[in-house]
Amino acid sequence: MLVTGPRTRAVRRPRYPVTREIDEQTGLGEAYMRSLVRTQLRLAVRLCAVLAVVVAGLPLLFAMVPAVREQEVFGVPLPWVVLGGLIYPWFVGCGWWYVRQAERNEADFAELVDRSPSAGDRADDP
Repeated sequence: MLVTGPRTRAVRRPRYPVTREIDEQTGLGEAYMRSLVRTQLRLAVRLCAVLAVVVAGLPLLFAMVPAVREQEVFGVPLPWVVLGGLIYPWFVGCGWWYVRQAERNEADFAELVDRSPSAGDRADDP
């Protein structure tokens, strides 16, 4: 004699969307937010380091290498041209690049958070 019963399944924990985890400030949500903040901080620190090297390096270059300091461009000393004219468009370009990278990081984070469950998870649902 064969005895059969209804299929039993292990009780599944309900899956919460990651946005709910973040809103409720659970451990998982905090880990996601720390990851985003760490990524944005790493980007900002790298850009600030590059800016600091350039801002500190150019005056040092002009002070230590007299041949560069004495060059002229259209009758204007090279240090004036670089520090007074070329550095500002470069700063604007760096700012544009930073905003673009920060938005890309946020878009990657949003894609990760809004990602739907994989097909394998849905196949197990009754």
